[in-house]
Amino acid sequence: MRIIYAGSGEFGVPTLGALAQQHEIAAVFTQPDRPAGRGLKMHATPIGQFALDRSLRLTRTADLNAESLPPADLLIVIAFGQKIAPPITQHAEFGSINLHASRLPKLRGAAPINWAILNGEAETGNSIIRLAPKMDAGPILAQSSVAIRPEETAGELHDRLAMDGVELVLRVLDDLTAGRAIEAAQDEAQASIAPRLNRQNARIDWDGSGRQIARQIRGMYPWPGCHCALLDAHGGEKDIVTLVRAVPAEGEGPRWQPGEIAMDGCVAAGDGAVNILELLPRGKRAMSLADYRRGHAWLPGMRLAPNRYDRS
Repeated sequence: MRIIYAGSGEFGVPTLGALAQQHEIAAVFTQPDRPAGRGLKMHATPIGQFALDRSLRLTRTADLNAESLPPADLLIVIAFGQKIAPPITQHAEFGSINLHASRLPKLRGAAPINWAILNGEAETGNSIIRLAPKMDAGPILAQSSVAIRPEETAGELHDRLAMDGVELVLRVLDDLTAGRAIEAAQDEAQASIAPRLNRQNARIDWDGSGRQIARQIRGMYPWPGCHCALLDAHGGEKDIVTLVRAVPAEGEGPRWQPGEIAMDGCVAAGDGAVNILELLPRGKRAMSLADYRRGHAWLPGMRLAPNRYDRS
């Protein structure tokens, strides 16, 4: 097939790579380069950089609807970040499709992977839908199921779903060309929303339940990240860490205030406790708590204070 690809995020890179091997890429559209890093140098999107590295025809655009599209069999949209009008979605012979990282109609919106973990879902998956005027509400062409692992972070689940999407997209392309594709309307009564995240979503309330806090830590990594100051018993700052991976624990009772480190090394919560499995100290690599404790204090009575440091 002759394909127009519109995408920006890392999520779509594996699929674009597979499409470039098996089909003709007529054009790639992505968001404009943006400043990033300490020096605020201009950087291409992950899709833009992939296209440049492979000499694909690339257009950076802030509005795909204003662009002139080449002839194509299909428009494929993955993590693009722009609303696309009907004249563009209907441009190609087979129309347009979108790969979305949830089992629609559940978790429509910008952050379905994070919210699947935050909500305590046991499984998620990918959906391929037709583009529609209402967000993520088009008819479904195919879906997959992916179990969420108990200690999995949003970043790890993102990467697994990105790879899972490759086979799903290729299968739908085969179905479209063979004339056997079937579209099923979404059940609006089952729809839920996965809104865009911000740093406030990552602020830990240690008065909450250990189960929900553990989900929050995993669901917010790597971005926006649950950043905490590690304080000694007198309130002195000992270190700045980003919590990476955690599981709920039973806790040691009312002796410990929420946010305090207990005798077993877990952090007390309003209900139960949280066992921190992995963290990221400021300026260092992510490491297990056991490795961290070999060179840093993590003692009973110390506590974690949320959002004292913004790793932006």
